[in-house]
Amino acid sequence: MTNPPPRAVRIVVADDHHVVRTGFAALLDTQPDFAVVGTACDGTEAVQICRELSPDVVLMDVRMPVMDGIEATRQLAGSGPDGSPGPRILILTTFDLDRYVYDALCAGASGFLLKDVTAERLFEAVRVIAAGEALLAPAVTRRLISEFTRLRPRAEAPATGALATLTPRETQVLRLVAEGLSNPEIAARLVVTEETVKSHVSRMLTKLGLRDRTQAVVTAYELGLVVPGSRDPGPGSGLSAAVPVARRACHDRRHDGLRGRQGFGD
Repeated sequence: MTNPPPRAVRIVVADDHHVVRTGFAALLDTQPDFAVVGTACDGTEAVQICRELSPDVVLMDVRMPVMDGIEATRQLAGSGPDGSPGPRILILTTFDLDRYVYDALCAGASGFLLKDVTAERLFEAVRVIAAGEALLAPAVTRRLISEFTRLRPRAEAPATGALATLTPRETQVLRLVAEGLSNPEIAARLVVTEETVKSHVSRMLTKLGLRDRTQAVVTAYELGLVVPGSRDPGPGSGLSAAVPVARRACHDRRHDGLRGRQGFGD
């Protein structure tokens, strides 16, 4: 008796440009393990469709009329109205690391792609997001942290909080994740197995109430855990901030009314 085929990844594509929206939908539908269940022309429609159809992954444009992709991401990320997990959000952007990308990640997105992405990279990204992983390349992570640390000084925070629940090793792993290292790279740095790293990452995310590695990067940046040019200080280093402060800073940023885009250098 053969096992039934795995369920197809259910996808919604949200973009205000008809050609982009239909093009991505048609491309994704060529894959046997994907099923595009709906499309949306703005954030409001995206939220409505996702509430009705419960997709696994949403390809979300940032700049859309009525409701932008950041607000739509905020409403969809996390739990749905019935308490079920919300869809994973994959941000689509025209500009590499435009300044809205960080706000989208802060709102709960699991990663982002440029709109000129190759078909193979798009398929890989959707599968990674659907599997519950974060899509943020190590080099991009380092540039993201470096630029936003330079532009926006971190807020001071009390010396107690949820981060105090981490063991020294989990603290070190969080720092390395935030610096953009992959699990194999962390394993090599700490001279442990990749499975051990996965266990540390899983426990760290659970203790901090974070959804995935991308959210860990956002939290670590907000806490000032990673400073451009700094190196991992070792397993005994302590943290002096609380997760709620990071989330409050994210909330404050979302209401700053950012406009335009910011170029990023290597």
